[in-house]
Amino acid sequence: MDAVIRWLTGYSDVALGALLAGKTDFETFFAEALAPNPARALITGMVCGVRVEEVVEPTMREIRYLDKLIDELARGRPLEKILRKG
Repeated sequence: MDAVIRWLTGYSDVALGALLAGKTDFETFFAEALAPNPARALITGMVCGVRVEEVVEPTMREIRYLDKLIDELARGRPLEKILRKG
């Protein structure tokens, strides 16, 4: 799961650990992401009944990107296929 989050946001292991320990909220977590992966725009499909690519609000779209990636991971999809290539 950490690999998915690092791929999506660009956070290092250390930075990710510090954010989690500090109980950072989602808005701050995504707003301060150092290097959001441009390939995240390739994430499409449904998660929680919502079409990811149609979410307009930026923070909610980032949350849905993460939801979709974690959903794929939980379903057993190989990590190399989850992490889209730009």
